[in-house]
This record gives sequence, C-alpha cells and structure tokens, in this order.
Amino acid sequence: MRQTLKRIIKNIKNTSGSSLAEFATTTALMATLAATAAPKLSEMSEGAKAEKSSAEIDKILTQAQNFYQETANLEGRGRFPGQDKYNMAVGGYGSNYDYAMETGVWDALEAWGDGSVTFDKWDHAEGSKWCSVFGINNDDAPQQVGGQVQDDQVLQNCDDCPGAMAGHDEWLRLFGGNTIASQYQDGHFIYVVLPGGGTGLDAFPPILYVADAENPSHFNNFLEP
Repeated sequence: MRQTLKRIIKNIKNTSGSSLAEFATTTALMATLAATAAPKLSEMSEGAKAEKSSAEIDKILTQAQNFYQETANLEGRGRFPGQDKYNMAVGGYGSNYDYAMETGVWDALEAWGDGSVTFDKWDHAEGSKWCSVFGINNDDAPQQVGGQVQDDQVLQNCDDCPGAMAGHDEWLRLFGGNTIASQYQDGHFIYVVLPGGGTGLDAFPPILYVADAENPSHFNNFLEP
C-alpha cells in the first residue's frame, strides 16, 4: 500500500500541464485567426448572395423568353409580361423605341456594365421608372418601405391590345404563383421593357431588362429576342 501511494504521488508530480503564459499565447493566436478569417467569411457570404441574385435574374429571363415565344405564336408578334402590346414600353423610359433612343435610355442601360450609371441603391429616385416583377405589395417579397418602384398597370382603352393582365400578375402566372425573393435585405426584382416596332423585314423586338433593386448597376441582365 505504501509503495502504491508513493507511485501515485510521484506520477502527480511528474504530470505537466500548460502554463498560464502558454494558455495566453494560444488564446491570442486564436483571436488573431478569428479576426483574419471574419472578413473572408463575410466576402464569401456576399459572393454567394450575388451569385444567387444573378441566377434568379436568369430564371426570370428564361420565363420571359418562353412568354415571348408563346405570344409570338398566338398573337403574331412577341411581347413580354407587362406589355399590353409589343410596341409599348413598360416603365418610364418612353412610349416608343425612337423616344428611348433619343433620350439616351438605350445608352444608359447598356452602360451599367462600366459603372457609369448611378442607379446603385434600392431607394434611388431612378426606381420610379421601373416596375416590380412580382408586385410591390407581394406578401412573399414586398418592396421595402421607401422604395420607388411601381406596379405595372393594364392600359385602359386599347382596343387592339392583346394583353389584359398587369405585369406582376403575368409574372406570377409564369412562375405558378411562386414568388422569387432577392437574397438581400433591400433587394427586390424589377424590370423595364423598351418597346419593339417596325413592320415586315424592318420589324424589331422589344427588349427586356431585369435587375435586383439592391444595386441595379451591379445585378442586371437583359433579353433581346
């Protein structure tokens, strides 16, 4: 028994542990690693949201292409959701193609890629020229209070207009009633259509632009059939 007790005491004396200094050093290293990793994790999160937003815009354009082809087959000229007729604009960039060209809207929209357009935040006044894809008061993805985007409305007193449904209702129908929500807190999917025109061999199609209102200058794409 005495020998056993001596062995236990000896083992306890020989057992080594981390000193306070070593613990402090380890803690400092962990804090440094955490501080270094945090920005990288944030960048990864923002990058994932950006990719998701771009993918959702592509989904919207895909459905728009299907809608355009369907209306072209049924009506003789293709149009996009929100257009009462192929030669009518959606949004505030003019009532016809020539007007849009004369006011520089075409150049402005095309210039998004190089950052020369300042429509870069969700509550920018430029938003008043755009329409909501799924509706500004949609329960599943409403526009934030303070946003400037509008809902497209059915044009009244147009006897030869085949479209008889508001744009956001047509979009919802295309997606089976399912709303696509932006990944961003202030995001909201928006669109405009530059009208088509011409006749015969000189005919040209409308052009659809879709963006995420979080920052339209960063998150956007277009469809020109």
